[in-house]
Amino acid sequence: MERRAACDILIRGERVTKMGYIERIQEDLTAAMKEKNELRLSVLRMVKAALKNKEIEKMRPLEDLESLQVLQTLVKQRRESVEQFIHGGRRDLADKESQEIKIIEEYLPAAPTDEEIHHAVENAIDDVGADSLKQMGAVIKAARALLEGKAIDGKVLSDRVRERLSGKS
Repeated sequence: MERRAACDILIRGERVTKMGYIERIQEDLTAAMKEKNELRLSVLRMVKAALKNKEIEKMRPLEDLESLQVLQTLVKQRRESVEQFIHGGRRDLADKESQEIKIIEEYLPAAPTDEEIHHAVENAIDDVGADSLKQMGAVIKAARALLEGKAIDGKVLSDRVRERLSGKS
């Protein structure tokens, strides 16, 4: 099986090695082992396994955007679990899931600000020419494209688009 080599890039005149998500997680996993940080170790093992499984499914190394989508899915699953645990009266498990979310989010790019989301939604509505909720899907797709490279919460984005298209904002 072919292994990806880390690629070198120049940033401000200095040669920097750009690692893929799996390589970076492997390094952090090793550090967590040395630090004997059980929670971090457990989370990083789970993340690495999820990324490897996706590579196996795709039958090729993942691109950064695909890895990002896997990480976003893991965060979304944990957020849903937190809600369920709180609803079920298991605050201890909800807290554990919240800690896992924080660890996974370290590997995600910054989330867009409210202002960035607002501008992306407005520009997407203009681009699509949307004037009703029937075009919500097209607007969300266009807004996602405008916010590419940011960690986007799909629910927040769809709520904003729905509010705007229904005339509340």
